[in-house]
Amino acid sequence: MTLPASAHAAGTARPAAPAATGALVKLDGARLAELRPHLDLPPPAEVLVDTCVDAPAALQALVGGGFLLEAARLLAHALPRREAVWWACMCARHTAPADLPAADRAALEATELWVRRPTDENRRAAYGLAEAAGFGSPEAWVGVAAFWSGDSMSPLGQPAVPPAAHLAGRAVAGATGLASVRAHPDRQARRLATFIAGAREIAGGGTGRLAAEDA
Repeated sequence: MTLPASAHAAGTARPAAPAATGALVKLDGARLAELRPHLDLPPPAEVLVDTCVDAPAALQALVGGGFLLEAARLLAHALPRREAVWWACMCARHTAPADLPAADRAALEATELWVRRPTDENRRAAYGLAEAAGFGSPEAWVGVAAFWSGDSMSPLGQPAVPPAAHLAGRAVAGATGLASVRAHPDRQARRLATFIAGAREIAGGGTGRLAAEDA
């Protein structure tokens, strides 16, 4: 994954599916059977995914069926953690208002720093700023996702308590879900289509950088 130095109810709606951007090589390590318990699929989506052999096929089926929120949730769990957190950052930036609170901006920037330099110090700093932001925004939840991508949730100097394997994906899904409805819930389907296009780019080895949404 090449990263820039900086970066700025969908199942009922059926916008045009984002175009694929080549082989989704970053999804190769995802095991669909392990992802499914975390996708919270409604019965019609379950039927679609039942026919799929891997995560890329399930992604295509969900998008084609109009289940964009579920497709985004799949990507949150299927992408490698670092790439998933970066994707959530890009989604947050896409819908962030110009007057984003300073605490949220700090959490986002700290998380992007962790993606570029994934040290334990940066991971814990991202979580601290997410906590300061109040855990109520996409920017806070990307910080949580970074924290849950590490080796331990324990305070420094305490015995390690590894986070459950699905927690980082859950936080990424939370961040992207919040970003998709921020201020304008009516834009959710369009935003999710944009998010999924960015994730496809990341899964193909690109940066997935998203321009700021038009006002």
